[in-house]
Amino acid sequence: MAAERTVALAGSTGSIGTQAIEVIRAAPGRFRVVALGSGSKADLLAAQARELRPERVAIADAAQAGRLAELLPRGTELLAGDGALAAIAEDADVVLNGVVGFAGLPVTLAALRAGRRLALANKESLIAGGPVVQRALQAPGAELVPVDSEHCAVHQCLRAVGAGEMGGPALRKILLTASGGPFRGRTLHELAEVSVEDALAHPTWKMGPKITIDSSTLMNKGLEVIEAHLLFGVAYDQIEVVVHPQSVVHSMVETTDGATLAQLSVPDMRLPIGYALSYPERMGSAFGAIDWATLGHLDFEVPDIASFPCLSLAYEAGRRGGTVPACLNGANEIAVQGFLEGRLRWVDIPAVIEDVLTRFVASEPEDLDDVLRADAEARELAAAALGRLPARGRS
Repeated sequence: MAAERTVALAGSTGSIGTQAIEVIRAAPGRFRVVALGSGSKADLLAAQARELRPERVAIADAAQAGRLAELLPRGTELLAGDGALAAIAEDADVVLNGVVGFAGLPVTLAALRAGRRLALANKESLIAGGPVVQRALQAPGAELVPVDSEHCAVHQCLRAVGAGEMGGPALRKILLTASGGPFRGRTLHELAEVSVEDALAHPTWKMGPKITIDSSTLMNKGLEVIEAHLLFGVAYDQIEVVVHPQSVVHSMVETTDGATLAQLSVPDMRLPIGYALSYPERMGSAFGAIDWATLGHLDFEVPDIASFPCLSLAYEAGRRGGTVPACLNGANEIAVQGFLEGRLRWVDIPAVIEDVLTRFVASEPEDLDDVLRADAEARELAAAALGRLPARGRS
């Protein structure tokens, strides 16, 4: 039996964090949660702490610290405010980063610099801080195992072909699958007046609002293209996106001799979460197992770049490199928030991002401060671009 691993869950009250707790419950004696952290949601965080009895609990919203302190089990150390989530990333054998958006970058860097295994569900931190994160990965003991279902699938396929985690000469191509989101098959004209509720109605995955909107625009897939480049060391010309509405094939790798290997399972984020926590061992719980008698058919198609230009914008940002992916990520977060708040149309999201990419002056980031400056500049440019939208572009 594998030795018990200690786990720190950053973003424990979100979709990834709550599913990670389900995985841990299903494997008694396998994992011990020593730290929990959340941006807010003091009540849920306290309930998790009472169940899991971690040594430390962190909350980023310092205004909720007083209430949280009253609800925590006696003897639990409480951290609050800026830096609290990053502080718990040094506590465990495995750090699961399920923090949403750019705010997850300090957690990623803290875990890697401390020589921990990082189970990464926060793709934005790798994309925005790529060069800085890659330097942090050089710390002794540091390891990154992806939790995104697509990159987890690629990780498994590369192991299966003996190509190694960074691809290698046997790898010809990575194929990332995309569900197509709720708007697959619609033309740009048909998408002009879609609502927030329409965009949040994902057909196969249950996710938070930001990532669900990203899925609807295909920006989520674009960010995953950049992530795949950084994780597996492959050129952008070797990364292809294919739309697969059933979300059963989570990604594929094609080898130089023409073979294609795929990882298949029913959509269930608990499988990649469990994989990242237990790697290189396997979990004993069969999350996402397929009933082959009822699976039916699997469909694949080319993405519609004209209707979903965010995918092309992500390829452009990745190829430009330096701080441009950080700019892309920051501009996208502002645009998505604007859409969720009813301040711009869904079709204006890529327009805002393209405007920002055109105006942004790239550089090569040397440290976290460089990434933070690029992100701040992108957000300012995006806010200005949003303000320049014609009246018909806002509700």
